[in-house]
Amino acid sequence: MDLIVLDTETTGLNAADGHRVIEVGCVRLANRKHTDLRFHSYVNPGRAIDPEAQEVHGITEQFLEDKPVFSEVVDHFLEFVGGSELVIHNAPFDIGFLNQELELTGSSVRLEDICAVTDSLELARQMHPGQRNSLDALCRRYGVDNSGRDLHGALLDAEILADVYLAMTGGQTTLTLEGAPSREAATDSTESGFRNDVEFPVICVDETELAEHRRWLELLGPDSPWHEIDQAGDVPQR
Repeated sequence: MDLIVLDTETTGLNAADGHRVIEVGCVRLANRKHTDLRFHSYVNPGRAIDPEAQEVHGITEQFLEDKPVFSEVVDHFLEFVGGSELVIHNAPFDIGFLNQELELTGSSVRLEDICAVTDSLELARQMHPGQRNSLDALCRRYGVDNSGRDLHGALLDAEILADVYLAMTGGQTTLTLEGAPSREAATDSTESGFRNDVEFPVICVDETELAEHRRWLELLGPDSPWHEIDQAGDVPQR
């Protein structure tokens, strides 16, 4: 199943208050690698944009006057995302807005019925409890370049989130919140099948490897939890 990283921009914060989607951006990943496949559309919401929201994304009502309404792009959007795993930062927000847009077109489709959904914000909170886990904070933590992000934009944010998500999930090929083991399960040798009665060899590093390790920590930034792990004990050297 391909991953599709998705983001939206809206007229305001709450779909229940009648706010609408004004931009949708999606990027497709295949085998944990970027592809050239994108879905991107601005959407005419047919209503005013809250000033607070406009300060975040910079999209004006005048800019959207000649853009399509959601019903004109919905078929292309569903064709692009259907059957994929969606990765969304704060997924309930975007899913709630998009499901409302689908309902307003007369469709009975709900995104969670045709896609798996992974909330990268919830995943980040599990991985980094007690820390800031906004997209900007995660960029700093994982060394992802977001220097071009002066304002929020759905496609740009989706591209940045794709890099962050790949960094967060490391070498794993699949990782969803439903399938992630809990902290308790991971430490229970009976449940996990991990044996704690085996003595593992200590592998020492040479000066070159240690220098590369330090350089990697610098790239991750001072907020990275790896700094705490690194400072917890000495690295055995050859």
